[in-house]
Amino acid sequence: MLTTYTKFKKALFDVPAHRLHEYLPGPCLFHLEGERSPALFLSVLLHGNESSGWDVVKRLLDRYKGKSLPRSLSILVGNVKAARYRKRKLQSQPDYNRVWASGNTPEHDMMQSILDTMQQRGVFASIDIHNNNGLNPHYACTNRLDLRYLGLAREFSRMVIYFVRPSGVQSLAFAKHCPAVTLECGQPGDEYGIQLATNYVDKVLNMKSIKPAKNIQEDIDLYHTVGVVKIPDDVSISFNTEPADVRFINGIERLNFEEIPASTTLAQVNSDIERPMIVLDEDGKDIFADYFRIDAEQLQTTACIMPAMLTDKIIFIRQDCFFYLMEKYDISMGEKTIDTQTSVWS
Repeated sequence: MLTTYTKFKKALFDVPAHRLHEYLPGPCLFHLEGERSPALFLSVLLHGNESSGWDVVKRLLDRYKGKSLPRSLSILVGNVKAARYRKRKLQSQPDYNRVWASGNTPEHDMMQSILDTMQQRGVFASIDIHNNNGLNPHYACTNRLDLRYLGLAREFSRMVIYFVRPSGVQSLAFAKHCPAVTLECGQPGDEYGIQLATNYVDKVLNMKSIKPAKNIQEDIDLYHTVGVVKIPDDVSISFNTEPADVRFINGIERLNFEEIPASTTLAQVNSDIERPMIVLDEDGKDIFADYFRIDAEQLQTTACIMPAMLTDKIIFIRQDCFFYLMEKYDISMGEKTIDTQTSVWS
């Protein structure tokens, strides 16, 4: 499934993500030589509708036309077929950002081959670029509480998310081998997000080493994912007062990274719906009752919650999730969990 190149075609500089299928046969891995090694690994378009990463690649490489890259760069351009239709994935495909753990599909094999290749070549750091479906700030995610990983994330944003589920994401796979981050760059086409990510990747490309984060209590707003919220397949939902089993309040997508107090009503629920949402913690346990209740056909919070990546786009809710539940990570209470190792690659 994977095609490998050692040069970036000039024609690609003018190609939008949804036309890449005209130039690339499918998922492609570009190995571009630079002045330093090992290479920085960059993945884009793991979700075909998240085009900002491809825009970042074009703008970054345009800066180095006619001159050497400061460091070798390996670029994975992922779901070209889904990008053609501006879809996260095609119905026949698995999610390209859920197949980096063990599995038995061709896509699992492809991602494992990429990991094997990069391990053999060596890798400086990994950056995976994404867009949000809802209204979210720009932020970085990491999967290890390691000072170098936190330092790499802080270079992009003061807001950093720590998570370990879902287990099949790209950053979690690369985090076993090198400092790895995921960048959330707003919605597709967000110009500021594209500029921010382009400058960030350029900065990392010019780094001689990745320095551990300093003064993390003062310099980083660290959040932890405590649960993922999904809608059961047999429960219909709406966001505009149209008839449905669950009718969410108008403007709910604006609540990302807002602290929502207890006893806040989020939706009207039909009387025959016992569980309008499934809330799974990191161990897969349903913790709906810890955060929500149904009172007089109203879905209400029972504790203060903070959602992230909340969206009102039903197709993405069905394909992935409704939102993630976040909590502020108290670094002062977790200093013993912060890994101060300076060498991860083995």
